[in-house]
Amino acid sequence: MGMWASLDAMWEMPAEKRIFGAVLLFSWTVYLWESFLAQRQRRIYKTTTHVPPELGQIMDSETFEKSRLYQLDKSTFSFWSGLYSEIEGTLILLFGGIPYLWRLSGRFCGYAGFGPEYEITQSLVFLLLATLFSALTGLPWSLYNTFVIEEKHGFNQQTLGFFMKDAVKKFVVTQCILLPVSSLLLYIIKIGGDYFFIYAWLFTLVVSLVLVTIYADYIAPLFDKFTPLPEGKLKQEIEVMAKSIDFPLTKVYVVEGSKRSSHSNAYFYGFFKNKRIVLFDTLLEEYSVLNKDILEESGMEPRKDGEGDSEEIKAKVKNKKQGCKNEEVLAVLGHELGHWKLGHTVKNIIISQVLSFCLTVLSRRFEFQADAFAKKLGKAKDLYSALIKLNKDNLGFPVSDWLFSMWHYSHPPLLERLQALENSKQD
Repeated sequence: MGMWASLDAMWEMPAEKRIFGAVLLFSWTVYLWESFLAQRQRRIYKTTTHVPPELGQIMDSETFEKSRLYQLDKSTFSFWSGLYSEIEGTLILLFGGIPYLWRLSGRFCGYAGFGPEYEITQSLVFLLLATLFSALTGLPWSLYNTFVIEEKHGFNQQTLGFFMKDAVKKFVVTQCILLPVSSLLLYIIKIGGDYFFIYAWLFTLVVSLVLVTIYADYIAPLFDKFTPLPEGKLKQEIEVMAKSIDFPLTKVYVVEGSKRSSHSNAYFYGFFKNKRIVLFDTLLEEYSVLNKDILEESGMEPRKDGEGDSEEIKAKVKNKKQGCKNEEVLAVLGHELGHWKLGHTVKNIIISQVLSFCLTVLSRRFEFQADAFAKKLGKAKDLYSALIKLNKDNLGFPVSDWLFSMWHYSHPPLLERLQALENSKQD
């Protein structure tokens, strides 16, 4: 009776309080569910202390232990930052942080001579203050993640000055995009009448497509240096592979990701007949600044007063980023081009409007299909070794809890991809 009485009392509350309670309940339910999944995966990190037999021939125990400890540190950070974020959001709702910020925005507008009728102006001030608050409260967590966790595990390449300059630049660029787009969206909502939601949806769709189109050419270069891949064997082989599947490749760039992090990646972008490929310098064994610096040091003569330099150089060479050979880079690109050839990008955009969980499941399947496409190009063996190297370079932990993996990972775990490729190689 007590439970039913509580439910009846809840339904008798004013509608706004019921909605408020439902929002809080939903938010904490999602947080607790994801915390449960994270705890399952953390248990895997803590209990899997030896290299699985399936990986015995391709991963040494030292790399396995490094990746295990890295993922443990990341999971600890994720727990505390997630808990803070959830508590912060709850307190903002409980103590009326959003209405207060709206009133504060109106006050600032009043100081500038704008009255209550200037809703769009007040909304823009509100957005500016909200994003500033978010940036400031998130800054300590970002600093800790970069200069403690990433630094501890050898990934961070940034100085504090570079980090702060980058953060300010990101904030300014974000405002330059967010505020004009938001003002137009609010204006459309204001004049849209009963069908404003259709016009608003079409507007956001167009803006999304425009941003995707201009991001790599006009926004990304504000933060990273993009250099055309020099003429040579790798570029020729990339062009040949692109031509073989009718991929309309126009340019190949190398982005200097090593100035920020030693993580590696590759992607393509562009619409219609204007496709471009971007390779992180950390992906290329012979191009990475990190590798070049270490190789240059390894060629230096040791000091005459002792062997300290030689030992330091040996340690650096031992721990240097592997990167990938040209054949392995081509295999990775074969996988990425498989996404284009099989229409996965378009499918993902459509599906993401429906349900993100279904997108994750399908995306994992797409990864297997793209791997199979690379195999059809004769790259199964090279992709096999490239996946291992990329996993090792980024200290990815190869063992995952099945439920955590299904919920969070858009890419299948390493073991599943290797097993599929192993079957491909046998075929």
